[in-house]
Amino acid sequence: MMKLETDNNKEQNPFELVQREKQLADEKFEGKAIGFFKDAMLRFRKNKASSVAAFFIGLIIVMAIIAPLLSSFSYREQHIEWSLLPPRVPVIEKLGIWDGTKVMDIKKSSLDEKYKGSIVKVMDEYDMDYRGRKIPMVKAKVDMYELKGAKDTYFWMGTDPLGRDQWTRLWKGTRISLLIGFMAVTINVLIGITYGSISGYYGGTVDMVLQRIIEILSGVPQLVLVILFVMYLGAGILPFILAMIITGWIGMSRMIRAQFYKYKGQEYVLASRTMGAKDRLLIFRHILPNAIGPIITQATFAVPGAIFTESFLSYLGLGLGAPEPSIGVLLAEGQKVLLEHPHLTLFPAIVISILMLSFNLFGNGLRDAFDPTLRGQE
Repeated sequence: MMKLETDNNKEQNPFELVQREKQLADEKFEGKAIGFFKDAMLRFRKNKASSVAAFFIGLIIVMAIIAPLLSSFSYREQHIEWSLLPPRVPVIEKLGIWDGTKVMDIKKSSLDEKYKGSIVKVMDEYDMDYRGRKIPMVKAKVDMYELKGAKDTYFWMGTDPLGRDQWTRLWKGTRISLLIGFMAVTINVLIGITYGSISGYYGGTVDMVLQRIIEILSGVPQLVLVILFVMYLGAGILPFILAMIITGWIGMSRMIRAQFYKYKGQEYVLASRTMGAKDRLLIFRHILPNAIGPIITQATFAVPGAIFTESFLSYLGLGLGAPEPSIGVLLAEGQKVLLEHPHLTLFPAIVISILMLSFNLFGNGLRDAFDPTLRGQE
């Protein structure tokens, strides 16, 4: 009878105790905790367009630093006899491109006089009607380096009307444009952070007065400021930077002000104030770090804006004084001979286009990477 009850209990209790003698514990977490900035960097790397843009920005910065050293000519060295030479690059010239030649319409009678020994190929012959007379003409490819006595010389981007090396001037000008952009943005960020922090943290009357000052400054046209600074200080880097920082920090200050209004009422800030934390500690340790992402993103977007502003003003003739180059100065010089010598405009236009596009893609990637709502998402 007892055996039958035992068998019935086994049938009614199908569960079996296991690992009774083992000591169980939670498994250890594998890997390290990912912080905010590391997580942002990982998500930024997944954005292929922004990564490529960062590469091009770095490449242009490196070229602006080292490229002028690769040429034996300085950016201000003039050779009038070598003026307006087309690009000529070793090795590539054998492919028939950037070989220092130029297609020209020449009087047939001048072939054996002025152009002797420099004609590469006669492409066509025709007669030009000039005041009722037929003038024999030829369309020929001319070796400009042979014609101007620079047979053993290479100018990778050609020369300008004064015979200056365009390669050196372009990268020197890119360096100056980047310098103006980064300096102006750095100063604007510092002013904007300080101004916006004070305005957003204290609020009330202080905020009202500071915002009215911003509204007054916003109404001043930047072009007028640049003209006044150039007239008073002369052409140079300093007038550009001063003109850009008069009103350039306003956008940054408004963003910082909004961040302070968002975070200064949070519980952790109130708890820190209750424990006796001073205003400086609350601003720089508890509130401002929350705005690091937006600060970096907005500063990145501001750099191409500053470079474009400098180029635009230089194109209008408010640029640097000769012989200092910048991208805007080179574009202004190149457009005067655009149809006959397009290389003087082409290369600066390519560099500034790559800079504008790359900085905008780079800024978009940073904005998405620092967005806290996307943290942890694939």
